[in-house]
Amino acid sequence: MSSPSKRREMDLMKLMMGDYKVDMINDGMQEFYVQFHGPKESPYDGGVWRIRVELPDAYPYKSPSIGFINKIYHPNVDEMSGSVCLDVINQTWSPMFDLVNVFEVFLPQLLLYPNPSDPLNGDAAALMMRDRTAYDQKVKEYCERYAKPEDAGAVPEEQSSDEELSEAEYASSDEEVAGKADP
Repeated sequence: MSSPSKRREMDLMKLMMGDYKVDMINDGMQEFYVQFHGPKESPYDGGVWRIRVELPDAYPYKSPSIGFINKIYHPNVDEMSGSVCLDVINQTWSPMFDLVNVFEVFLPQLLLYPNPSDPLNGDAAALMMRDRTAYDQKVKEYCERYAKPEDAGAVPEEQSSDEELSEAEYASSDEEVAGKADP
């Protein structure tokens, strides 16, 4: 049992020592976020995504679970859940692979070479096969709208508390307006 936990620790440290920003979700080393930049010279260039990684107890013998937190337009990524359809991660995983491989090879390859014949996002796959220029433009629009550095660094828990605060502010201003409108 100590071998998988040592390997998990080692792989996580290699990722952290690279150019990746890693945010732990809890005290354990099994769930964390990684900031991922789109590959250069692609429609995803300039985009920054927050990727949720979950390592199973049997890691590295069982593949990690990988998902995009902020939206991305891609045939092999579910637009709503962020789930990734990637054979190397989901089916052909080997203990020879590590987390650095996921972020330096597998995800960049997925973005550079989408597979529209095995889609999780049917609209993206159809647009890509029908009109590659329009597809690339939509990818760039999504990057500008959802994949800015501040989108990848936002913590979901912090966003929800901000929303609650803004709702409370709106409620108090509504009461003031309602009170004045009744002379």
